[in-house]
Amino acid sequence: PSSDCVMAEQLCLSDSTCNATYRTLENCALAKTRLLSLDHDSRVRCLNAELDLGNSSLLHCKCHRRMKRQEHCLRIFWTVHSSMTDGYLNLETSPYENSANEEHWKTDYNKLAALVSGKNCSQLAGDATNPCLRATHICNLSKKCFRLRTDYASICTKGAASEDVCDRRKCHRGLRNFFEKVPEDFTKRILFCPCQDEFCGERRRKTIVPDCSFQYNTKPNCLWLLDSCLEDHICKSRLADFQQNCQPVDMSPDGCSLHNHAACLQAYMGMIGTPMTPNYVSNSSVEVSLWCTCENSGNQKEKCDQILGMFESNKCL
Repeated sequence: PSSDCVMAEQLCLSDSTCNATYRTLENCALAKTRLLSLDHDSRVRCLNAELDLGNSSLLHCKCHRRMKRQEHCLRIFWTVHSSMTDGYLNLETSPYENSANEEHWKTDYNKLAALVSGKNCSQLAGDATNPCLRATHICNLSKKCFRLRTDYASICTKGAASEDVCDRRKCHRGLRNFFEKVPEDFTKRILFCPCQDEFCGERRRKTIVPDCSFQYNTKPNCLWLLDSCLEDHICKSRLADFQQNCQPVDMSPDGCSLHNHAACLQAYMGMIGTPMTPNYVSNSSVEVSLWCTCENSGNQKEKCDQILGMFESNKCL
């Protein structure tokens, strides 16, 4: 069976039985998107259609983080798995193929810089006291890294000097472009640079231009952030990926269920540029959070605390 949902959809549509089942699932997913409440018979029909796919390649297909038709691929995945989206805690199956491994994330940074610049790294020696500045300089040596970083920075800072509000949607798209299209060897070093002082910490915290991408004038409720996320195929997918790869377990020695910290950090990076964009909370620590609050959550306070705690107190992350 094909692992790519776009190819799997094409195979399914060419088969009359699979085609009919898939069309039923499309109607089920559309009803959920429009927040229409399904009656009992409709819910049963939707669940049966999902079961009828059996061993179809559609049922087991995945998407790639950097594929060209990513949104289309994710729409197919959630059409087939629409029964999983009833609640926050059910988003535990990631639509993405897991490509991160620990060894890949241990690239020798000095060799990388030398490779990109074609020189030795002596010219960067002055950045030794500020690893975040050094990471930025090495990004600038790559045309793609420099161009896409400049792109999102210019979009996300528009309106900063006046009373105009920045275009958060465009800012988020620019950030996603940067983290999806620039090799991780560059992006992860910029985002996770180790700091010893607050000057470095401030640069790290401001990597994503938080005034536009992260902060609102007032903190919204975390449940509102979640609702905004679940309405968006990309955000919902990144959240599912984050839940799967950053699932904390108290009994585990490293606090992580999958013991793959590279996959967790990759999933964290995937959340940046979505309605649930996280960031560092200060210049002096590596604590991260969402920009939201659980005050006035009423009888959903526990659910709200879970969402916030997924970032604030996640030992795995």
